[in-house]
Amino acid sequence: MVMQNPLSFLLTAWLLVGLVSPLLALEPASHFSDHMVLQRGMKVPVWGTAAAGSEVTVTFAGKSAMGTADADGTWRVALPALEASAEGRPMTIAGGGKEVTIADVLVGDVWLGSGQSNMAGRVSSYAKNDETLAKLVEQAPYPSIRLMNGGPKPIWKLAAPENVKAFSAILFAFGERLHRDLDVPIGMIVGAVGGTPSGYWIPAEIYESSEKAKAEVAGFAKTWDADKAMKQHEARVAIWEEQAAKATAAGEKPRGRKPTPPVDPGASIRGGQIGGLFDKFIRSSIGYGIKGVLWDQGEAGSGILGLDQHTSMSELIRGWRELWGQGDFPFLFVQKPSGLGNAFSNEDPITREANAFKSQPPSPPNGNGAGRYLYTRLMLDNENAWMVPAIDLGPSIHPINKWGYGNRAAEVAMQMVYKLDGVQAYGPIYESHSIEGSTVTVQFTQAGQGLTTRHSDTLQGFTVAGSNGVWHWATATITGPNTVSLTSEAVPAPTQVRFAYSQDRTWANLFNKEGLPALAFTTE
Repeated sequence: MVMQNPLSFLLTAWLLVGLVSPLLALEPASHFSDHMVLQRGMKVPVWGTAAAGSEVTVTFAGKSAMGTADADGTWRVALPALEASAEGRPMTIAGGGKEVTIADVLVGDVWLGSGQSNMAGRVSSYAKNDETLAKLVEQAPYPSIRLMNGGPKPIWKLAAPENVKAFSAILFAFGERLHRDLDVPIGMIVGAVGGTPSGYWIPAEIYESSEKAKAEVAGFAKTWDADKAMKQHEARVAIWEEQAAKATAAGEKPRGRKPTPPVDPGASIRGGQIGGLFDKFIRSSIGYGIKGVLWDQGEAGSGILGLDQHTSMSELIRGWRELWGQGDFPFLFVQKPSGLGNAFSNEDPITREANAFKSQPPSPPNGNGAGRYLYTRLMLDNENAWMVPAIDLGPSIHPINKWGYGNRAAEVAMQMVYKLDGVQAYGPIYESHSIEGSTVTVQFTQAGQGLTTRHSDTLQGFTVAGSNGVWHWATATITGPNTVSLTSEAVPAPTQVRFAYSQDRTWANLFNKEGLPALAFTTE
């Protein structure tokens, strides 16, 4: 009879037991690492893995919470609400006879940033042309600001110079301003990828269950000509192949990618997975206590055939909130397109890159105002969602003044989220209008200390239309602290009014006396 080595026997037995019920080591989720920031003023979720059935106790700042790992070894507890503190304190997590200590934990506000290239763009890239942003790097480190790049294994990092340089430029400028004015620790988590549509960031389960999205796609599908789309695709492919052949014959690399075939309504236009980037960069953060989200995306649209960006973003906002289970947390988003409006003053470092003021064109622009108004609609149609006005912050697909964009976003947060006295982040916003004979009177909110013009004594940017739907420039006069009256000889019986309803609105010059431009609107 051959005797088995006792050590080998025990090892074999342990492995057999492990196949049935794995003994997971006590381990917090990667978000819970040294230098983290916990969200103040709310219960603090903490989670991780441990041996199934083991009790886990989390202790921080004299407060504790206890839970039990389930059959899969997952545990989750919630610490009582905490007050802001810049004192780096330890958190201990104990369970199954083991203990993990997380060092240098602060309590303050945590903001999540996401979107495409204008969110992904790093401080190091933009600081070359943004002297104010460059000064922020010079002033690093920031002991009470902590940074995290979202993904499969995110960890917190100190806001030391090299970490700042590698971080999102707009999100860092946003967080630094909040830290400066609120005097509380700020944690920032970023997950963004250049050139990506909003559809890549909608959780797949939210999109698939969205009745709103289904209805819009179904309506589009009724007008969709699949045969025509395929013929157009084949024509594009033929042109591309001809050009590619010529390039290859000349020893050159073909330019551009071969056109992809058309997809069915409701599918991803460019082949990317709906919700794929949410899964990669955001899903692991679900449930981590946050103050809110800052979003910068829009140039790539929804990326889903038949789905409008307004609907896509509305469902994205709803879906993120639903999965987080933290109520309707603030969702800030940067207005698109960037710039293309004049500023009250180009001496202000926030607005120094704004477009120059121009005279009104001979006739009102037509055909591209809906895109300008889309983001204002998104704010008006979604609770606790706030647009970051960007028309006076500088133009281009990638505006160079990321410090200005981040600071404007912070001002929106301080006015609308933190509700600080004396902070004005918005210019005049349409509230209502009335018509008496040939005169339209428009009433605004966010008029601040009162309405004013800039760059010209003539108030520019308003148009009116009658029942025939033909738009004409209006003669506009400020008639009160928050009202403007309009008339037009060409429209004796006006029924509708617009302001700055164009992508390029460099000629619109209504501001409040705090120096913030009025938002575009239409009463249609």
